[in-house]
Amino acid sequence: MTGAAAPVVTAYVSAGSNIDPLPNLRLAIAELRRRFGRLRLSPVYRTPAVGFAGDDFLNLVLAFETSEPPADVVAELERLHRLAGRQRGPDAFASRTLDLDLLLYGDEVIPQPPIKVPREDIRKYAFVLGPLADLAPGLVHPVTGETIGSLWAAFDRQGQPLTRVDVDLG
Repeated sequence: MTGAAAPVVTAYVSAGSNIDPLPNLRLAIAELRRRFGRLRLSPVYRTPAVGFAGDDFLNLVLAFETSEPPADVVAELERLHRLAGRQRGPDAFASRTLDLDLLLYGDEVIPQPPIKVPREDIRKYAFVLGPLADLAPGLVHPVTGETIGSLWAAFDRQGQPLTRVDVDLG
């Protein structure tokens, strides 16, 4: 007797880069499509570096359906960081070739590292919440019970400008 198939959930991932951002984001999108199939992409935004002096980032949020466990999704994101040549240093806030974070995995709440969802960045950063609201405004945050659109409407955007840019990510 075989086990039941794993449930299919929607995973939401933030993607950003400020070192060769277009090639690195295209690489990530192509690899994620190859692994997970169809992706839904938010618009792309240019945002200033947060927490350090550096070049502007290009940021977006993407979504895909998966039955893989969250640990496997995060392992794939880490593989893509390595593929893009990301160097992790002692500073949490630094320029990077690629920054991919699992924001939401269905409606699961996993409160303990190494995988923590929903990611706190959703409610902290305009460059995460804004694109997520573009992609899924009616999605309910599994902890607050509020929709992503209402969280975005109430978000204090002072000091966190987003500039939508028209780029082809493939």
